[in-house]
Amino acid sequence: MKIVVPVKRVIDYNVKVRVKADGSGVDLSNVKMSMNPFDEIAVEAAVRLKEAGVASEVVVVSCGIAASQETLRTGLAIGADRAVLVETNIDLQPLAVAKLLKAIYDKEKPQLIICGKQAIDDDANQTGQMLAALMNCGQATFASKLEIVDGKAIVTREVDGGLETLELPLPAVVTTDLRLNEPRYATLPNIMKAKKKPLETLTPADLGVNVEPRLTTLKVVEPSSRKAGIIVPDVQVLLNKLKNEAKVIAG
Repeated sequence: MKIVVPVKRVIDYNVKVRVKADGSGVDLSNVKMSMNPFDEIAVEAAVRLKEAGVASEVVVVSCGIAASQETLRTGLAIGADRAVLVETNIDLQPLAVAKLLKAIYDKEKPQLIICGKQAIDDDANQTGQMLAALMNCGQATFASKLEIVDGKAIVTREVDGGLETLELPLPAVVTTDLRLNEPRYATLPNIMKAKKKPLETLTPADLGVNVEPRLTTLKVVEPSSRKAGIIVPDVQVLLNKLKNEAKVIAG
């Protein structure tokens, strides 16, 4: 069984995001970048399936600028077998990424695609669902447990009311939640080995996909700063402030 895992290069989760002075976007200059944390969980899930003898090959795929090769090398160091970069300087939106991944699916013919549930930069939570629609296959989002049994994916997913277990025929798309696993650290020997693993570079034109943006960002602003909290002496003062200052309760 072949597994494809899409990964995205994002600002590292430890970095404080800065907005450009003109409000046109996020400042990426001299900022540490890393693999999207949910995608790390997806790579770990795929590698564990390979280690268990369920999968025979794990392919990591990234869509974006040439520097995304670093992100792919991280996936290879974790345990993926090879990588594919769809290189473009266009700012990709979820539908464009889903179309590129559909083209990769047609080319690679994997039995399972494991995605992170969302990227921490745009928080769109759309690509996996759009990809499943384009593939016309089953999907299980927010997975906290994943097993392959008798050629089917058994997925426990987190929903508002608790947990839901789905059985999906393959091929299928699964998106990962935080509790699925804890990704391993890439060891130095594996990082060195990753440099020798194959990395194929394609373009959207090679795949016959138009990735021109359909949406335009008008303005990006930082969230307003929160005021410091205060300690009130009693319930009566609290109610008074909630009523007259915060205006969150009626008189």
